[in-house]
Amino acid sequence: MGIPARGTNPAPGFGWFSIVRLGLVQASIGAIVMLATSLLNRVMVVEYGMAAAIPAGLVALHYAVQLARPVWGHGSDKGHRRTPWIIGGIAVLGSGALIAVCALPLVAPQPLLAVATAILGFVLIGAGVGAAGTSLLALLASGVAPRRRAAAAALTWIMMVMGIVLSAGIAGALLEPFSWTRLTQVSGGIAATALALTVVATFRLERSALRVVPAPDAAPEQNLRAALRAIYAEPAARRFTMFVFLSMLAYSMQDLILEPFAGIVFGMTPAQSTSLSAVQHSGVLIGMIVAGVGGSAFSGRAAGELRGWITAGCVGSALALASLAIGAGFGPGWPLASNIAALGFANGLFAVSAIGMMMSLAGSGTGTQEGVRMGVWGAAQAIAFGLGGLTGALGVDLARRAESDGQAFQTIFTIEALLFMASAVMAARIAARPAAIILREAEA
Repeated sequence: MGIPARGTNPAPGFGWFSIVRLGLVQASIGAIVMLATSLLNRVMVVEYGMAAAIPAGLVALHYAVQLARPVWGHGSDKGHRRTPWIIGGIAVLGSGALIAVCALPLVAPQPLLAVATAILGFVLIGAGVGAAGTSLLALLASGVAPRRRAAAAALTWIMMVMGIVLSAGIAGALLEPFSWTRLTQVSGGIAATALALTVVATFRLERSALRVVPAPDAAPEQNLRAALRAIYAEPAARRFTMFVFLSMLAYSMQDLILEPFAGIVFGMTPAQSTSLSAVQHSGVLIGMIVAGVGGSAFSGRAAGELRGWITAGCVGSALALASLAIGAGFGPGWPLASNIAALGFANGLFAVSAIGMMMSLAGSGTGTQEGVRMGVWGAAQAIAFGLGGLTGALGVDLARRAESDGQAFQTIFTIEALLFMASAVMAARIAARPAAIILREAEA
């Protein structure tokens, strides 16, 4: 029992309750990642006095490790079982977070050992995210009916955001007053809860929802190199890989500069700029809901075909960033909150639509299974996220030396807008899937 091999028939597939269960796994991933990329980042710099470049480099390292996503996806393809990879990935992810926490007391007495321990922790964090996240997306791609893919993508990503918000709120409340012992207890509690929730959520999920029916004409399994060559040979998959990279590069460039932008150009206090982040994420959630409902309701026979929604999200993001560039020159008095909300909405629209299309394209080829495809696109996303955050921050620093503060941010926001427009063009050119694929989806 497990994931169907190429040429087999999955039945009956995932219902909404099963999709919610997988959303709980996504929430678990988000909760532990919050520890590494947000909480530990702050603790290392503020409470332990480490240079800001160290946690930034560690976060970049965890993205670099995820370049191995195709390897993990191929492993779950070969075994025709995703659940062990998901549970194992969550266990590795939680272990990595705890090892990184254990590095903190070593900062003062043995700084080199502290850095080495933190590196080990973040390598495990990247490996855990890659293994669990890739296999989870592959499971969704193979088990969710085409007409539900947009809504399933929206639901699982909304639950991931909820997992981040809940874990951040709980951790913040329990860490007062701060101590390393308390941090260890809170981190261990979040990691253990996430692992337990994952085990319960995935218990017999594949066995009950998917039935493998062997097909006499099923293609033989490919090795990883052959699978990657097959993906590269498909125009739609190749263009989609480039789209993922360009759009996520544009998306991630804004992450580290929006709050500094609000403080430097608009004179906002830390509390005020932080409130803008809440406005942005609220817009993202609304965009995700609209894309999930609209993509499922209006996508027609080819339910996985979400190019129009993706293009609209990318164009909307480009227009919102162009408005921010204008606002950078205008200064105080510009409707910044509304502008940020519009950017978040457009980001959410394109992100969920792209994930829905990713799930659709994952099963549209021959001879290559979902895990490798999800791995390739996950690796492209990881490269873009690592490069985008660094490029955005360094770009602003360099531009501020040559230009005024407002002009520096104008330059970066304009570059991001152009990247989103290029992404929109790329999304619109992704070839429609073969008629046989569309017919199979219509019958699902």
